[in-house]
Amino acid sequence: MVINPESLLESLNDPQRQAVETIGGPVLILAGAGSGKTRAIVHRIAYLMLAARVPAWQILGVTFTNKAAQEMRQRVRELTGPVGESVQLSTFHAFCSRILRREIHRLGWEDGFTIYDDADQLSVVRELLKSLSVDEKRLSPRAVLNSISRAKDELITPPVLAEHAEGPFEIAVAKVYRRYQQVLRDAAALDFNDLIMFVVQLLREHPDIREHYQDRFRYVMVDEYQDTNHAQYELVRLLAAKYRNICVVGDDDQGIYSWRGADIRNILNFQREYADATVIKLEQNYRSTQNILDAAHSIISRLPRRQEKQLWTTQGSGAPLVVLPAHDEEDEARLVVNAVRRLQDDGYGLNDCVVMYRTNAQSRALEDALVAYGMPYQLVGGVAFYMRREIKDILAYLRLIYNPADSVSLGRVANVPPRGIGAKTFAALAAWSDMQGMPPAEAVLSLAEDASTVPLPVASRARGALENLGRLLSTFRRDMMRLPLSTLVNQIVKDSGYLEYIRKGENIEEAVDREENLEELAAAAARFDEIEPPQGLGLFLHEATLAADVDRMDADGGLTLMTMHNAKGLEFPVVFVTGMEEELFPHIRALDDPEGIEEERRLCYVALTRAKERLYLLYAARRYSSNSLGRLPSRFLAELPPELLTGPTTPAQPALEAAWRGAPARVRPPRNRSAPGQQYRDGDRVRHAVFGEGTVVSSKMSDSDEEVTVAFPDVGIKRLSASFAPIEKLA
Repeated sequence: MVINPESLLESLNDPQRQAVETIGGPVLILAGAGSGKTRAIVHRIAYLMLAARVPAWQILGVTFTNKAAQEMRQRVRELTGPVGESVQLSTFHAFCSRILRREIHRLGWEDGFTIYDDADQLSVVRELLKSLSVDEKRLSPRAVLNSISRAKDELITPPVLAEHAEGPFEIAVAKVYRRYQQVLRDAAALDFNDLIMFVVQLLREHPDIREHYQDRFRYVMVDEYQDTNHAQYELVRLLAAKYRNICVVGDDDQGIYSWRGADIRNILNFQREYADATVIKLEQNYRSTQNILDAAHSIISRLPRRQEKQLWTTQGSGAPLVVLPAHDEEDEARLVVNAVRRLQDDGYGLNDCVVMYRTNAQSRALEDALVAYGMPYQLVGGVAFYMRREIKDILAYLRLIYNPADSVSLGRVANVPPRGIGAKTFAALAAWSDMQGMPPAEAVLSLAEDASTVPLPVASRARGALENLGRLLSTFRRDMMRLPLSTLVNQIVKDSGYLEYIRKGENIEEAVDREENLEELAAAAARFDEIEPPQGLGLFLHEATLAADVDRMDADGGLTLMTMHNAKGLEFPVVFVTGMEEELFPHIRALDDPEGIEEERRLCYVALTRAKERLYLLYAARRYSSNSLGRLPSRFLAELPPELLTGPTTPAQPALEAAWRGAPARVRPPRNRSAPGQQYRDGDRVRHAVFGEGTVVSSKMSDSDEEVTVAFPDVGIKRLSASFAPIEKLA
């Protein structure tokens, strides 16, 4: 039912109404946790169409997850009717992918590119390191890939990175980055970062394209603006530059993704960039009790840089927060199980409860306890559907027949199931096809058509296996043009020998699970059966690549276990926050970095504000899974007002009182303050308590302290203070 424009504002509070009615010029909506920001966004979009008569196709809304975009699309349709379907509401990556499908030829690319996911990217980096004769123990492929991704987030191209590279690690990354981009280019593939980076390049270098999309989207709205990186910031800035009708919605208190490249300065500096911006604060909370909000405020209000907000609610004070001390992680897990049982007696369901933790490793003790007590649970952040081995294998077949230039997918399925194509045979194929200037898959297809055209230096048996693979792929490519997509998936599973392969290679239970997963893949593909081939396949592959783990969370899957980062954007009647201990939360990696501590504080705020009615905070005196057995309760516990708390013992206990209450603000106790002069030189090997062994890239004295830059194989470049950081020089 379409809402009348006059009644559109009736259900909104005053700040929400102001956010909806302020449609011209730059607008910053600071939406506190649980303050109804999605409601404000969708009503603003509806108001633009119904009251301001803005054509739906001139409105762009971008967010970060498929789930958020889908929810906004549905709610806009409910308010506006079918006309709302013309509003462009999508994730950053999906929006940019659509633009590139139309415009990538302007960058000299052919249409029909594929998108490499994380595993594909890592495979490319590994092969490049091998080609450079670099030992993975010395230079981690993951660290290299992370550095490349971060460079793209900052819109840094390979030549620019090479020009400014300092030290052996950065120089090596720059070399791999250049070759990595060439491999993707040869395979007609993009990674996630390329999607945004290439669109920014289009808008910068082609004024006609820039003006076209500026006119196309005269009203730009960005959700979760605190999570944007530099590339996303620049994309939005370019799109909105002509008409300046830019509305960003977010909460600087919930900026917790710097490790993904998010830049909190984008939202903190919005008013500096747009001096005439209208700033609207949504501070009425519709989710949590006042006790929970006050506890969260006591944590977040200590941030040195933030937009002041004070959340309030009409729902009353509610129950006090429960603080539960545990002997160790096993006892902590038992306390959670027992508390959940009591909550069930009070009428709560398992799916009303979530257990959060700072690191994935903490789930082990919880899972053991839940299994022992027979309590169903779901683990969010485990192996996602589209990341399971059998799903990735069949998707690789689909990607390969859709884009024969995709050499990574060929490498995955060439000998899966085993067909006699070993590493040497594949290397010979790759070398020959490279000399001929064609992708390896096209060489395999040529073998099937006329074997004499491909004089490969391999044994006859291996050559026959390649010819059989070529015939199989040729058949699948013909099927791709005529069969409904779900039928094509089932055909590949059967005719490739994959079904027989998993039945023979697994035990019965695992084989059944994998077969059911493949049936689910075909069911997912069936949604595209009505789309003319092969367009449906392209859309399906695009959706499968962009799918997110949390988007598929089962609401009836039992007690939910997840990291605090995964909990962002969710809410539960009951929240358990475990591991409230120093060096775990806040995490040890943040203790040497004031900005890291700030983000840990924001993460704590996010965790607490997921709770609607009940909030439990747990910490252990010992945690045997860590390097240090003795644990100090988290400083965040000491910052909570005692009158908001209850439990067997509260953070006012003597040990915690002595450790934190009344102590001056600090990052961590100083180390090695008496160490004279410069201790480290380029090339020194060092060991860090968290990051492991690394190599000193550079070192300099600054304010009577030594700043040491170290390349760690698993985490990349870190700049450390010799006085504070837990590092030691190796002989």
